[in-house]
Amino acid sequence: MTADLHIHTTASDGRFAPAQIIEQALEAGLSYIAITDHDTVDGLLQLAELKQSIPSSLVVIPGIELSTDLPDNEVHILGYFIDVFNSELRRQLDILVAHRRERTKQIVSKLNQLGYLITYQRVLELAQQATAIGRPHIAKALVEKKYFASIADVFTTLLDKNGLAYVPHYKLTPQQVIDLIKKTGGLPVLAHPGLVGNDHIVLDMIDAGIVGLEVYHPRHDEQQIQKYRALATKHELAITGGSDFHGIVGRFPDKLGVCTIPVKLICQLKK
Repeated sequence: MTADLHIHTTASDGRFAPAQIIEQALEAGLSYIAITDHDTVDGLLQLAELKQSIPSSLVVIPGIELSTDLPDNEVHILGYFIDVFNSELRRQLDILVAHRRERTKQIVSKLNQLGYLITYQRVLELAQQATAIGRPHIAKALVEKKYFASIADVFTTLLDKNGLAYVPHYKLTPQQVIDLIKKTGGLPVLAHPGLVGNDHIVLDMIDAGIVGLEVYHPRHDEQQIQKYRALATKHELAITGGSDFHGIVGRFPDKLGVCTIPVKLICQLKK
């Protein structure tokens, strides 16, 4: 029995709809998955309508991934077993989604000034049913117009943090995110600590109240896995992991079932 606790859908910046994720998870033989879209629970709400058609062999854990506001480092916090109907959570997500749309308009304006002629309306069309509009949707518009060969090329050239068209977006502080997840009855876990770029910040997140570390991640090498597993054990934190699956062509992994964790880690997370 295996699990994948980090999966994105079309509700944010994933390529596959929630129902398609279920199909792929079953094909991969997964027993547990967590839907962890950026700044939205709409993918989970879609699955709630399909609950009767999801076989009992697959358990879907309600989750989310939230970015936090730190000047020089990308810190993302995952929330597991959240109450998707919590009023404070939904209010805050509405604010985040509105700011995402405003940010998208600003990025498109910057791109136009740089000579990349795409429109905000086309970005929305390419995003389809996504609630949380993000940079990957803008990148799709640029690839469609043949300005770039791939989404990865767009990010490298224009949309990464120091790129010419980058615009920061509204974020909560790490403490606000941790407190918000806990208020929903959820468990805050630091996502891909190896990508934070500063282990002092990882320790700060532990002090702030995270209950777990995402030790297993496609972009963690074996040395990082060992380091963060030891850190989690030292601080009596849960050990989690997942594929960070988006279904984007050229972005590893290209399918579910490649990056998994044993189900016993979920039991420890619940405990």
